[in-house]
Order: sequence, then structure tokens, then C-alpha cells
Amino acid sequence: MSVSVVLFTSDLRLNDNPVLHTALREADRIVPLFVLDDGIRKAGFDAPNRRAFLADCLADLDAGLRARGGHLVVRSGDPADRVRAVVTETGARRVHVAGGVSAYAARRESALREALSGTGCALAVHDGVLTALAPGAVTPEGRDHYAVFTPYFNRWSSTGLRDVVATPRKVRVAEVDSEPLPDRADVDGVSPGLAEGGETAGRERLWQWLSDGLAGYEDGHDDLGGDVTSRLSPYLHFGALSAAELVQLARREGSPGAEAFVRQLAWRDFHHQVLAARPDAARADYRARGDDWHHDEAEFTAWSSGHTGYPLVDAAMRQLAHEGWIHNRGRMLAASFLAKTLYLDWRLGARHFLDLLVDGDLANNQLNWQWVAGTGNDTRPNRVLNPVVQGKRFDPRGVYVRRWVPELAGVDDKFVHEPWKLPERELARTGYPEPVVDLAEGRARFERGRGL
Repeated sequence: MSVSVVLFTSDLRLNDNPVLHTALREADRIVPLFVLDDGIRKAGFDAPNRRAFLADCLADLDAGLRARGGHLVVRSGDPADRVRAVVTETGARRVHVAGGVSAYAARRESALREALSGTGCALAVHDGVLTALAPGAVTPEGRDHYAVFTPYFNRWSSTGLRDVVATPRKVRVAEVDSEPLPDRADVDGVSPGLAEGGETAGRERLWQWLSDGLAGYEDGHDDLGGDVTSRLSPYLHFGALSAAELVQLARREGSPGAEAFVRQLAWRDFHHQVLAARPDAARADYRARGDDWHHDEAEFTAWSSGHTGYPLVDAAMRQLAHEGWIHNRGRMLAASFLAKTLYLDWRLGARHFLDLLVDGDLANNQLNWQWVAGTGNDTRPNRVLNPVVQGKRFDPRGVYVRRWVPELAGVDDKFVHEPWKLPERELARTGYPEPVVDLAEGRARFERGRGL
């Protein structure tokens, strides 16, 4: 009886999972294994919202495997050690895992190869499972990655995607011991509005989105109050949904909304190919601008708690605290305010986002922060997003602000993005703070620090 190990990482799904599909085709039995990785916890990436969502994903994955005759095997510790132990217990001849792009994923792969050395068991790494297109699938002549999105998108759009593979009908599992599944209820510090995780919940949201939201995405994706984005990013981050399948489903719809949505999925792939080529961009400036960052703990606290005195910024930060998720336009504005107006180091904001975001993907989070901060792939590195202008454009009636900043619920539309213009006594009654910094002062601070 031949045995293969499927090491699940960020591909927690049964549908369109080439790692699982290949293992089932080559072996009589498999060990569907997930390792609760000590390294993730020690590195500080084991944030409560992602841990709770992960528990949902693992429970749903286990339920799907059980419906097909199998079950998930869970172990805790170092992945290389735990995989080697399973190989020894079962005599497995191959371990299958999805390829990652971070420095940590590279170290994990190296450790797996070393641990399997001499066991007679090979390691098979499958690229293009976590993204629509594998990170190195398209490259410019003479370089290892695209540094600008538009030429990348042109190549990406004309490159064929792999075929979507079907959900297995039957899963035969080699019996080995398993620890209990983690339980969301055991996780402390979870955002009260955190979405339910797992492939089942993700596919339900996907089908609803394709039916009710995709066609209007081009016109509505920046409407903060309308909240018409897909909210699929957490499921993509954990691999409960397949990016390749999403691109193909959207392209079949063929509307302008579908084209705009596919472009966002291409941005996700773009950031993964950048990080694959430049792993140090997770912490170091991709393009250093000589920034002389401002330092002010009180200002950072005002920003992170949603009390800057700028309603749209505060709404975004309060949504983050409550849901573990923010509308993309809100992310951009909140990031710009921290890095360009307060002129605080983008790494502070990126770390805070990773502490709370359920879709806290290293490639997308860090490189989007760098894009906004002007140290990354933005071709206009000195642009500054004005929270008042952005509010009047993308939340003109203050629907989003009133949803998340209830102090301003009764304020007239003309003041909802500039509450400091209210009569002094009326502003005091709201309990909402004065701006932490004047916008002109913030702009001058940024220009001085960057030497403009």
C-alpha cells in the first residue's frame, strides 16, 4: 500500500486543490496533515482573529474529508519534525505541499527537505496553488520579477491559467494519531464581528457574490457606505477558496465588474511575485526614499484606536477592530494618513494591521503598505490621500462614517467629514476629538522628512 502525505498550509480546501489532487492520484492512501506551527506563534503572526478563522477552516476541512471517508490529522510543533514523524509511522514515499513566497515559507521548505533526507521520502512542492498564476510564471526580460503593475498585468492577462481540478469523491486515509482540532471558542481576543471561516462559508459567500455583487463591482467597489466588495480576501488568504478558480468564474461572467474584480486578483498575484523575488520587502523598503520618520507614540495610539479626529480614518480603524477586516479604500486611506500625514514609519501600521486583519497576508499587507507609503511599487511615491476629499468622494452622505463613528451619527452631511467646523459647543457635545494634526502641517512634515 503506497502512502503520501499532504501537508496543508494556506490551501485549506478540497475543491481545486492540486496538492491534494496529485497525492490522491499517486497513492493508495494519504495522510491529510496540518501542523499547528510553533514558528508562526513565536514570530508573532498567530493573531487571535486569524487563529479563530483557522480553527473554522480546519473544522470545515475535517468535515469535508469525513464526508468522503477520511479525516484531518492535526499535530503541533515544528512542521519538519512532525512531517518526518508521520513519514516514519506510515512509510510514506512522498510529501506534497503548496509553494509559498515568504522567507518563512522558504525556510520551511528547506527544513522539510533536510528532515526527509535519508528517509526515502521525496518532497513535492506545488507552485501556483495559493495564487492564480505562480509567482515566477511571467517575468520581464533580464529580471526576476515585475516591479510595475501595468506591464505585469498585461502579461498576466494573456497567460493561460492551470485547469481547475475537481473536489475528490473519496479520500482514503492511512491511520495515524491526531491531536484534537483547535476550537474557535478557545481563542481569546477575537474581534466581535469576525466572519465565519472555512471552505463551506467561503463558497456560500462566493456564489452570492457572483450572483448579486460582481456585475456592479466596477461602479461600486470604492463606495464605502455601500459595502459592495466581495469580502472574499480572508478565504483567499487561508486558501479556503482558489484564486485560479475565482479568476475563471469571473471571466465567464464577462461584465465590466468582472474585469475590475479580476484586476484586483492580479494585484494579489503581483504582490506575491514581488515578495517571492524580494523576501526582505516584508520589513525593508523596496525602494528606499531616505525617509526621516517622525516619532510620536500618542499620535500612533490615536490612529490605531480610531481617534484621530478625521472621521473616515477613524471609521476604518474601528471597523478593523470590530471585524478584523477593512474595506480596501479604507485601508488605503488609513495607511496614507499614518505614513504620509502623521509621517510615522509604515512598519508600525503594517504590524498593527497584521495584529488584527483576518486576511493578514504578508505579501499583500506589507507591499500594499509600501505602495501607500511610497517606498514600494507606486509610480507616484509622493502622493498623499486627503481624508476629507476622500470622504466627500467615496462616502458623500457619511454612511460609512456614521456606521463606525456613532458620535457623528446626528451630524449634518456638510460637517460629517469636517466635524471641527461645527460650532464649538456642538462639537463638544458629540465627544469626538479635535484633529490630531492639521492636514497642512502633516503635509509639510512629510515633505521635510522626504526632503522634497
